[in-house]
Amino acid sequence: MTLPNRFAAIADIHGNADALRAVLADIDRLGISTVINLGDVFSGPLAASETWEILHQRAFPTVRGNHDRHLIEHLPHELMASDRVARDELPERAMGWLRSLPMVLELGDAFLCHATPGSDQVYWLDEVSPEGIVHPAPQATVAARLGGVTRPLILCAHTHLPRAVRLNGQLIVNPGSVGCPGYDDIHPVPHVVETGTPDACYAVLTREGESWQVSHRHVPYDSRRMAALARARGRDEWARALETGWLSA
Repeated sequence: MTLPNRFAAIADIHGNADALRAVLADIDRLGISTVINLGDVFSGPLAASETWEILHQRAFPTVRGNHDRHLIEHLPHELMASDRVARDELPERAMGWLRSLPMVLELGDAFLCHATPGSDQVYWLDEVSPEGIVHPAPQATVAARLGGVTRPLILCAHTHLPRAVRLNGQLIVNPGSVGCPGYDDIHPVPHVVETGTPDACYAVLTREGESWQVSHRHVPYDSRRMAALARARGRDEWARALETGWLSA
């Protein structure tokens, strides 16, 4: 598959079917017909089965995220809470689709991965200080994580933070998260990621001559149904993030 001169990149849906619908409606309004998906599709206390039905109809090129991998590598009782909720909802056909997903894809000028070429759990454009503060990674660190990738356009995700970095003629883009604007993690040390907006986020990539341009789009949507699902499943922190873009009260 060769990517067209204009396409959309989505990532980190995390079972938020209402945010996904809003993003796809915005993409359709822009007249964009090609969408690529950078993984972490279902995991969350939200609407995994609805998300599967939407994506099954659209059949976007997709790479596997770390939470997608957790769903297929572990037995249900071994999964963390958000992964377990998604696994309980998903039909076997969706699980088979997850098992078929590659870790990386190369489509024409573009290289696609969830986090970095060599890992689905390492932040590419950001890093975490020993004190648990997330900040932009220095140039040398970003370059070291290329791992020999030479495509002029690189698309990654995982941090849920919309970013774009130009490095030696390459453009590295994180489109942000469609459905999860805040989360906490314990790797490499405990930390919190907050986007500060409840909007669903994605990116539009456009080829201009020999280079690519990126536009990040923030799409407001009604998050009340998803927040109610999170609260009903005992995940108040998810509900706060969905409503405000901030994890803490």
